[in-house]
Amino acid sequence: MIEIDARGMRCPWPAIRLAKALREHPGRAIEILADDPAAPRELALIAENAGVRLQDAEGDGNHRFRVIP
Repeated sequence: MIEIDARGMRCPWPAIRLAKALREHPGRAIEILADDPAAPRELALIAENAGVRLQDAEGDGNHRFRVIP
């Protein structure tokens, strides 16, 4: 599993990091941590465009997203 820590980054950076990981590691599961309130919407758009499923688990102001190919 690819892990990305995007906490402290404001959008669009978490989305850019996810898009890059999807390009560089096709077919691999990716987990990304993000704390920007806009991240759920932005990451969902990237996942939708890539044709992958995005799961979101929120806790303590952080979001842990898991992208499943």
